[in-house]
Amino acid sequence: MRMKWPVLFFDLDDTLYANSNGLWKAIRVRMNEYLIDPLGFPPDETKDLALHYYQTYGTTLRGLQINHNVDADDYLAYVHDLPLEEYISPDVELQKMLSSLPQMKWILTNSDANHTNRVLRILGLEGYFAGIIDIRALDFLCKPERGSYQRALHLAGMTEPSNCVLFEDSLRNLVPAHEIGFTTVLVGTDEKHAGVDYSVNKILDLSEVFPQLWVM
Repeated sequence: MRMKWPVLFFDLDDTLYANSNGLWKAIRVRMNEYLIDPLGFPPDETKDLALHYYQTYGTTLRGLQINHNVDADDYLAYVHDLPLEEYISPDVELQKMLSSLPQMKWILTNSDANHTNRVLRILGLEGYFAGIIDIRALDFLCKPERGSYQRALHLAGMTEPSNCVLFEDSLRNLVPAHEIGFTTVLVGTDEKHAGVDYSVNKILDLSEVFPQLWVM
């Protein structure tokens, strides 16, 4: 019997680990610091500018690339230069859950592979995913742009979004994926939203909320 969802796409930050641990907040601080030095923006403008670029282009980086010709490698190295071990640690329960899922699993992230690999290594999740589809693999398209999902499908060897599930902490990233046919799971809340098929407070709640994933 053919699986209904042979491929699962997992976002990274605030999806595979709890959004309460402070890591993403620390990354945002580094983003704002980058706008001040080396880019030279006044400190009182950085938060609004970063938010504007995030809302307009999908990521602050994309806005900086388009409007200020920022070097992506330099930016990504700077904002992710953090002691990740202070925020996350090996997650045995998540390792067990991912091992129990019969599907092919991919990371789909607006971050880069260097940061992704560091996070996966600390969580103890190296080898649990078929691959990492990061911002470079997406040719700097980023969620929620529809083209990013189409490219992710291609890289994963898929043609039909209806055969895939996307797990995300960002509602705005899930809605366009749902519109083109993905089954969508919002991580971080159990509230129901349009454009979301399932909602879970944490990724480990999947077996309770979405047990169909384990049906062959």
